[in-house]
Amino acid sequence: MDQPRGVVVVADLNTLAPIVAGGMLMSLITLVGGVTALLTPRLQQRLLLPLIALAAGSLLGGALFHMLPQGLTSVPPKQAGLVLAAGFTSFLVLEQGLQWHHSHRPRSHAVQPVAWLVLLGDGLHNIVGGLGIASTFLINPAAGIAAWLAAAAHELPQELGDYGVLVHSGCAPRQALRWNFISGLSFPLGAVLAWLWAGSLPLAGLVLFAAGNFLYITASDLVPEIKAPVHAKAGAESLLWFISGLVVLWLLAWPED
Repeated sequence: MDQPRGVVVVADLNTLAPIVAGGMLMSLITLVGGVTALLTPRLQQRLLLPLIALAAGSLLGGALFHMLPQGLTSVPPKQAGLVLAAGFTSFLVLEQGLQWHHSHRPRSHAVQPVAWLVLLGDGLHNIVGGLGIASTFLINPAAGIAAWLAAAAHELPQELGDYGVLVHSGCAPRQALRWNFISGLSFPLGAVLAWLWAGSLPLAGLVLFAAGNFLYITASDLVPEIKAPVHAKAGAESLLWFISGLVVLWLLAWPED
């Protein structure tokens, strides 16, 4: 994560254009949930629980198989555990505040706090991803492109799941797409910051903090949804989608080894 000694980082106007283009393309992936708008309302409702289960598996897989191993390459285990706990606890505190604020708003404001937590967590994850991938590109363009492709592949299931969570939490479909896209703009922001600071950022702590955020959202908000009493068939289907999210993120972690 930190820049190795002896590595030459090339940050000039020739590298800025592909960095911005890659960042904006990654942001557009957040709109993938819009394909569900082509479906009937009944089918959209039918897909909500599977999408939430997919989001839970993807977030947990992203934290355990990608972010945690990356963070541990530069941070000692005890310190890493502290940063991870800080990320987890910060979202507990934030959700408590959002719950209090939500309870004091008029009933017309129906969006649940978990929606804002997902957006904040995804935004932090995206800015760290933009920092890391752009830094890799500045050191080695081929490696940067490979990292971008791997990140895009694991963003697809996660963004579909995030869209489902936002709709389930009270966002209208267009509102969910809009906020998801705004959150996704943090990726090109992180990429441009990496270009400006030429790869000198220590990213490991940010990665571990974001992993703690993802663990909190998964454990506190998403898993309870798919554990709710439902028909046995629906429960089995949700479990299958959850495991699918985990497996996809685990497979995508192989090229990082």
